[in-house]
Amino acid sequence: MVVKFLHVILLASVKYIITLPYAMIIGIDYPQALVAVLLGGIGGFLFFYYLSKRIIQLSSDNILPLVKKTTPRFLKLRYKAFLKKRKKKETNRIFTRRNRFIARFKKTYGFWGIVLATPVILTIPVGAFLANKYYSRQRHTVLYMILSIIGWAGVLSGVVHLFPKVFF
Repeated sequence: MVVKFLHVILLASVKYIITLPYAMIIGIDYPQALVAVLLGGIGGFLFFYYLSKRIIQLSSDNILPLVKKTTPRFLKLRYKAFLKKRKKKETNRIFTRRNRFIARFKKTYGFWGIVLATPVILTIPVGAFLANKYYSRQRHTVLYMILSIIGWAGVLSGVVHLFPKVFF
């Protein structure tokens, strides 16, 4: 039973929306499943939020200056020539599908869209990264994300209680 509980916690830390029904299907009691989902969702968000914060800091503080410092001069010159040539060829910037989705999502829905969509549409790691990257300076980002995770647990609990024959 402990292995199932830990499995649900780990699953909830990554893909939150499917975890409560999954926990009910594999035979965990409802109160234990709810606790495991909440622990996994909140713990996973905190883990990925602070991990992404550290990764962003390391990449901007340590890695980029180190690369600039250790790159030979001839490579820097070739890179500048490449950028000039590329800029002349390309007037419009080419976005990948993922970059377009993130830019459109941020522009359309903003902070509250990320907060509300993280447990359901986005995954916990992606939502934590986006919240940290774009909204880490807002005052209560972590609190709002935790409240969103708790709120979606309530919604999922309602779904489990409305359709009990599916899960029992």
